Amino acid sequence: MGDDLLLLIAQTATNDQATTTAVSLLQSVLEYAGIIAFAISGALVAGRRRMDIVGVVMLGSIVAVGGGTIRDVLVGSLPVFWVEDPTFVVVGAMTALAIFPLARTGTLAVIQHFRLVQLSDAAGMALFVVAGVNVALGAGANNLAAIIVGVISGIGGGVIRDVLANQIPKVFVRGHYRASGAFLGAALYVFLLGTSVSRVLAAALAVALIFGFRAFAIFYGWDVPTVKITDDAEPPTSPT
Repeated sequence: MGDDLLLLIAQTATNDQATTTAVSLLQSVLEYAGIIAFAISGALVAGRRRMDIVGVVMLGSIVAVGGGTIRDVLVGSLPVFWVEDPTFVVVGAMTALAIFPLARTGTLAVIQHFRLVQLSDAAGMALFVVAGVNVALGAGANNLAAIIVGVISGIGGGVIRDVLANQIPKVFVRGHYRASGAFLGAALYVFLLGTSVSRVLAAALAVALIFGFRAFAIFYGWDVPTVKITDDAEPPTSPT
């Protein structure tokens, strides 16, 4: 697949059909990679919540396609991508299923020591942000709308994962710059698409920015400032 992608990119300057094919191939690569990353993230969270094998596979599969589903609904691309091509769901389910023997053998505990859940979430988010921008632009959205759709596409899977695992979505609590990193990456991608930089290089730079930003936030504890309001706080009263 890598050789085919490079060949198609080389033809884009003179062949419009090759350009379309290369963009389509890039989109598929991004979506499959994002699905695998999010399926790992969802399955690991399911394991930490002590779900059975059905729960692990279901949560991993739902999380894998969740962000892309929201994206397609927002831009009116129906049927959504995994209905049109169920292979995406199968890949998510098989990836989630592969996590189960790791948990049974104790290997998962070692893997999680290296923060695989957070890094998988970061990778999936980065890939789906770029894929979301591509879909939105292809549907005729303007640059700002495409950036917003990309951000929602990137964080949507994580929000669904946390809700189904009975957790407050992490993007809303001590967010480690999830939405901020997604926005910066989407904005960079849209900007680069307006230059002479190739689409593949633009996508790679945007993914690297989002993933790198999130990875630094994870390992160095960067947090978005939070608002604290105590339950016993009374609003000031007006003098009478």
